Amino acid sequence: MGILNVTPDSFSDGGRHVSLDDALRHAERMLAEGAAIIDVGGESTRPGADGVSPQQELERVAPVVEALVRELDALVSVDTSSPEVIRESAALGAGMINDVRALEREGAMVAAIGSGLPVCLMHRQGEPRDMQQAPRYDVPIEEAVADYLAARVAACEQAGLHRDRLLLDPGFGFGKTVEHNLRLLNRMERLVELELPLLVGMSRKSMIGKVLERPVEERLPGGLALTAMAVERGARILRVHDVAPSVDAVNMTWAVLKESC
Repeated sequence: MGILNVTPDSFSDGGRHVSLDDALRHAERMLAEGAAIIDVGGESTRPGADGVSPQQELERVAPVVEALVRELDALVSVDTSSPEVIRESAALGAGMINDVRALEREGAMVAAIGSGLPVCLMHRQGEPRDMQQAPRYDVPIEEAVADYLAARVAACEQAGLHRDRLLLDPGFGFGKTVEHNLRLLNRMERLVELELPLLVGMSRKSMIGKVLERPVEERLPGGLALTAMAVERGARILRVHDVAPSVDAVNMTWAVLKESC
């Protein structure tokens, strides 16, 4: 899954793909490098980020989704929590909803059910503006994440969103310390027990920077190590900025796990 942020303030690529032409060309490169999905986001969810209105988010996202589907025939995921954006994205041909708030925002569950699309539910603690101020858990992080995601899956099923349309994201970096993130990846088999596909996003995140003391632009090697470990521990979709090297890391890891090229 290649990341396409059409925001001015995302943590590593804010403002780079705001124009429609820049967004299309970047998506085209990621597809050529092996991305199977393009994940379009119109609201920054980096730590400390302020929210945006649904209208502003829609103005950023809708033209890009429409163009990606029409011009590149891309499978598009939309990174949103807004029911308005969910509905409009589905109408424009998006193939998936990726919600960091796990359909908790008012109206999002109904919109997701009506869209007919698969939905990724992510774990987080708090909101982007405050989630990294003092994250703490009363139980081991892997248990907290598994319990939350299991509860959200149950809520979806009760509302009529069938299990076979759901994916799960552990939410690395969303209300978690570096130690939380490291333990969560190391013990990710606990989430595999939920028996739903796992989507993992750790590309360029601060956990890499803090462990390796690297700025954003020097975090690729650490990110590739995390990618390989995530695949080994059950991840089936990797959300990344650097598609070509990540595809190689995934393919090499997979060859070892299958003992076949």
